[in-house]
Amino acid sequence: MRNLVLLAMFAVASPARADRLKDLATVEGVRSNQLTGFGLVVGLAGTGDDASSPVVRRSLAAMLKRLGTTVDASEIKSKNVAAVVITAELPPFARPGQALDVQVSSMGSAKSLAGGTLITTPLKGPDQRTWAIAQGAVAVGGFLVEGGAGSQRKNHVTSARIPDGAMVEGDAPTAMPVRELVLILRAPDFTTASRVASAVDALLGPGTAAPRDAGAVAIKIDKRWTNNVSGLVATLEAIEVEPDLPARVVIDEKTGTVVIGGEVRLRAAAIAYGGLTVTIGEAPQVSQPGPFAGGTTEVVPRTTIDVSEGGGELHAIPAAASVADVAAALNALGVKPRDLIAILQTLHAAGALRAEVVVL
Repeated sequence: MRNLVLLAMFAVASPARADRLKDLATVEGVRSNQLTGFGLVVGLAGTGDDASSPVVRRSLAAMLKRLGTTVDASEIKSKNVAAVVITAELPPFARPGQALDVQVSSMGSAKSLAGGTLITTPLKGPDQRTWAIAQGAVAVGGFLVEGGAGSQRKNHVTSARIPDGAMVEGDAPTAMPVRELVLILRAPDFTTASRVASAVDALLGPGTAAPRDAGAVAIKIDKRWTNNVSGLVATLEAIEVEPDLPARVVIDEKTGTVVIGGEVRLRAAAIAYGGLTVTIGEAPQVSQPGPFAGGTTEVVPRTTIDVSEGGGELHAIPAAASVADVAAALNALGVKPRDLIAILQTLHAAGALRAEVVVL
């Protein structure tokens, strides 16, 4: 396991800082939409799909037919073409002529998309309507070099991007609210929702906002803002609110990373830990028959196993009222990453760690 990275997400001396409402919430109904398309990337240097791929053959034949050339699909054999799936995100209030970034991903046996060009591809939404058209040279953040008996590759070369590679063809259907504006919290929380409503009331007047639940705050649109809802949203986005964050410890045992949230508290506890070490050694020996014995050479496995267990002294850790105190108390134990992860989980089970433990 890699060395443990113990991160304390807190400010030691400075007070908690409020966040903009723009970063905490979004407007209900104002959202992006996912677009998807199927296309072909051409111009590859022999790194495309298998020449016998029926998907590529039929797609190429259909494309050539649209361009006025009729070719039988069975006659097409090319390794310079790759079948790809194109994805993009249509932002709210998008207008015709607006450029979008697109992601191009191989769906066949292509080895690399480097140097390829995506031919004209319609991008459709869930309603099967074409919202954008994609085309252009793909950009791969890596390379693939092959030799007679080996290859060298950097990064993922079967996925690429086309910056501004799609052009919007229709207005995104986004309607602005008329009587009531609803803010959707990115991280639903009852306390945060109440604070948002209080901050809005303080700016626009009492009774303007009310939390519906932990994830939504409803705001009345009065006569001042009837014809300027965009201005109301801009005014609300500048409001600063201090969110109430949950006490949480996140553990990633694969990388040995522990992140402790700023609201985590630790009660006094006593911990006994000891490391169990198992060492397995392999020392195979070769059994060689004598001359003219007619036998065969055999490899005889020999395995040694050694088990040792460290001391299990009882260590007392004091109560900790801040993340800095929690980090200091745990670091004072001088434990290894795997032991510290186990200790955090055991402290939580014992009720001494006042936080939610999330294991990735």
